[in-house]
Amino acid sequence: MLTISKFKRGFTFLFILSILMISACSNDTVSTGNTKSGATDTAANNNSSKENNSKNYKDSGVKGVIDGKPVPSLEGKKIGVAVIGTDHNWDRQAYQGQIDRIKELGGVPIAVDGERNDQKHIADIENLISQKPDAIIKQLGDTKVFAPVLKKVHTAKIPLFTVDHPSEYSITNHMSDNYFIGEALARKMFEDIGGEGKIAVFNGFSGVRVCAIRYDMMKYVAKDYPKIEFIEPELQDVIPGTIEDARKKVQDLLVKYPKKGELKAIWAAWDIPSIGAAQAVDAAGRSDIKVYGVDGDPAAIDMIGDPNSSFAADMAQEPYKIGQSAVDTVARYLAGQQVPTSVYVDPLLVTKDNAEEAKKILFKN
Repeated sequence: MLTISKFKRGFTFLFILSILMISACSNDTVSTGNTKSGATDTAANNNSSKENNSKNYKDSGVKGVIDGKPVPSLEGKKIGVAVIGTDHNWDRQAYQGQIDRIKELGGVPIAVDGERNDQKHIADIENLISQKPDAIIKQLGDTKVFAPVLKKVHTAKIPLFTVDHPSEYSITNHMSDNYFIGEALARKMFEDIGGEGKIAVFNGFSGVRVCAIRYDMMKYVAKDYPKIEFIEPELQDVIPGTIEDARKKVQDLLVKYPKKGELKAIWAAWDIPSIGAAQAVDAAGRSDIKVYGVDGDPAAIDMIGDPNSSFAADMAQEPYKIGQSAVDTVARYLAGQQVPTSVYVDPLLVTKDNAEEAKKILFKN
């Protein structure tokens, strides 16, 4: 009996110990799962109180543009909105989407336009920091150039959210799936030209992460098409004066490749250089060359809808909706709700076949 009693006590001790170990492991797993690399201290502190706060927020009566779920009110909240520039449609639409959505949710936008001047944009963000808004949304720009000022936002413990601007200091970045954009547009282009021939590429903004992703994915897909040849040196798109600059560069390129069939396609990571390229190709009567772009700029979609235009296809985005989605995330975060690291809005491949229908989807705002 003594032996059995000792056995029972030993078994009980091991059983309790195993439960404690399992419990400890489970707690560690949950903690690790809630930790986001580069998240602000504000975000970490906020996570600990989400369970209580998420039940007490005021509903705005507005549904999320992505998921259709309730969005909390921003009543009494000031939200900084900082855009690098508004010189083309995508920038303006995403920027306006944020401003309109903040107002719709009852908040007050503090909006600043960098006018495509990096130093002005940095000063704008620093000015926003001094005003101590409840959150800041930063849109576009070179990742490395703006890292120091975004670190200042982090240090000031102001929740930072971004649009088309991945950053270690951003709680959530909002964008289209640029990996898919790069792959799908490349596949369309390579198939359109029969999987072989020379292609000219505009590649002037590799520091802008979304442009770099699209370019890298295009080059990656090209590995499946060994008869594709990229013309060197690559063309460099510029800001400002993008359309005229691209038109002139393509005019010069056509002089170098005067024979039909020598140059099959021209690619750019965004629409504005593609518009200039298509204008040059059309003016030269080079129906053998096809042009491709990204964004869904109204002028680009109009050109695709024209059967006589060389603009062949575009991966169109919904920038206004992307801007709205950023504000939805801000409202949820400030209400103590869990938010994702990335929010994606589906792009739309626009071709000669669906251009008119695409306009009804893209330009309803």
